[in-house]
Amino acid sequence: MPLYVVREPLVLASGSPRRRELLAQIGLDFQVRPSSAEEPFMGSRPAEGVRRAALLKARSVALQEGASWVLAADTIVVLGGHIFGKPSSPEEARNMLHFLAGRSHEVYSAVCLMRADRGFCRLEIVRSRVEFREVTNAEIDAYVRTGEPMDKAGAYGIQGLGGAFVRAVYGSYTNVVGLPLAETLGMLQKNGVIAPCVEEGPGPAL
Repeated sequence: MPLYVVREPLVLASGSPRRRELLAQIGLDFQVRPSSAEEPFMGSRPAEGVRRAALLKARSVALQEGASWVLAADTIVVLGGHIFGKPSSPEEARNMLHFLAGRSHEVYSAVCLMRADRGFCRLEIVRSRVEFREVTNAEIDAYVRTGEPMDKAGAYGIQGLGGAFVRAVYGSYTNVVGLPLAETLGMLQKNGVIAPCVEEGPGPAL
């Protein structure tokens, strides 16, 4: 039995398999419509950057979906004033991982819920801190060869092989995966998109 029931049509505006898996694992029924919106240059303020990206993603899909709820998200990694999105090449992935090794960094995610036909938009930003252990050059080279870092912010997937580099997480683990579940579910419940799945009891005795 699923944990929640979806009461109105829900669309995930993301092609990320991690976000799909997080929602699917708790039994949500939703459609996937990856956004074609270009992710904007982040500038020097990470929170503003992810907020703008999530809004653009949600809007590009919500304008097409109309009477459906649209959920979009964006995630970045930040360390020492540097903002890391997805690496554009294996070499960039290696550079990112060398920079993160043995240090603590922050992960920001913005989650946006939008419904175009009601003029509705809500957005929340979640921040977590991740501590990396020291990682050798050989480990980084081996990890990059797997291909896993190439579609992930910061060039690692905590839920995959990249979890071997993580010493500790402070805050939301699912935020680091790419979608902070507690905050996302709170937003969906508050606005009546989903509700806990309650098993009906037996009928009255005759």
